[in-house]
Amino acid sequence: MEISVFTTQNPSTADAVKAISDQLARQIAQRNARPDFTALHISAAYQSDVFQHAGAETLGECLHGATSCLGVMSDQGMHSQDGFGAGAFCIWDSQGDYGSAMRALGDDPAAAAAEATQLALQAAGRHSEAPDIVWLSTSPGTEESVLEGVQQVVGMNVPILGGSAADNTIAGDWRVFDATGVEQEGVVVSVLFPSGEVSFAYHSGYAPTDTSGTITKAEGRRLIEIDGEPAASVYNRWTNGTVLPKLPVTEPVSILSESTLSPLGRYLDSVSAVPYFLLAHPSTVSPDGALEMFADVDEGDSLTLMHGSVKGLTERAGKVASLSMQVAGIAPADVKGALMVYCGGCMLAVQDHMSDVINGVVQALPGAPFLGVFTFGEQGMVLDGNNRHGNLMISCIVFS
Repeated sequence: MEISVFTTQNPSTADAVKAISDQLARQIAQRNARPDFTALHISAAYQSDVFQHAGAETLGECLHGATSCLGVMSDQGMHSQDGFGAGAFCIWDSQGDYGSAMRALGDDPAAAAAEATQLALQAAGRHSEAPDIVWLSTSPGTEESVLEGVQQVVGMNVPILGGSAADNTIAGDWRVFDATGVEQEGVVVSVLFPSGEVSFAYHSGYAPTDTSGTITKAEGRRLIEIDGEPAASVYNRWTNGTVLPKLPVTEPVSILSESTLSPLGRYLDSVSAVPYFLLAHPSTVSPDGALEMFADVDEGDSLTLMHGSVKGLTERAGKVASLSMQVAGIAPADVKGALMVYCGGCMLAVQDHMSDVINGVVQALPGAPFLGVFTFGEQGMVLDGNNRHGNLMISCIVFS
């Protein structure tokens, strides 16, 4: 197995495509083979169809594409110029099997995800087998259903890692794509059967506070009441009035940026007495006192106010990269490459410190190429063995 990462931050779509294509062409000529798998993540400011067409021509069938907030990061640095940046993570592995497929979400996201997974397995030549890991990209909004659909095909024990496609302004300009086309509301699934060992970690960079309550009313991603009170009023009290505008509001107000360092956590498990929380990011406060979230919440769930800091979010990516090796006993020298997901909201909160984020990962993975994407929702397998959708999370997959 060999892995290479190719990047650009040229703001011209045509020039950015040429930059990636030229780098790829040199490697293809040197190895006398196309990559067996490519994850291509690009800013939504680019023309996605142009990248998709070029990728399909250069790379063939196993192309996994999605947009990423402002650009990407790699072991070579942050690739974002005026909101433009792109990166291709390529695996050459003649002894492994890889397959990718995309479907429009339509009105049944679970069914779309299941069909994409089946097609990906067929493309890999491993129909009805369980892959070592799944790389997932989906449009935001129905991630829980998408995970359910993938698991209908591969089972509950296969790790599903990835993130929701993102744009630069939360305007819905995100896209996903494969070798067959581009979708604004779609899901692309890649099944990976690498010849080497693969390992992962999925965590957040936040700490719990002593403040918590119980969801007494919720509908999907609408958090309506906590402990019998309007959720916005409770959250405003918990955060000492530092996040929300003056209540009540007369129209929906975005609080996505203001709430980034004060999300709500759902307790899952503890390891060595250290609690593990899956995060939900409040995005909007409504006139009726409800909070719109970026993840589903359920009545009866316990919510804990979480606290983040620039220092914590800056240091966490390197720690997650280290943990992804430690859980499988992989030595840094044996890592061929890594795929990372870093929440777009976290990236925006520490944007001026991204060089420190990247340096932390480089120190954890010395000499190994990696590609990091910035997403509007993160999926991964948590400590209880279940694949979950969360917010403000970080994940890392290492290939050995």
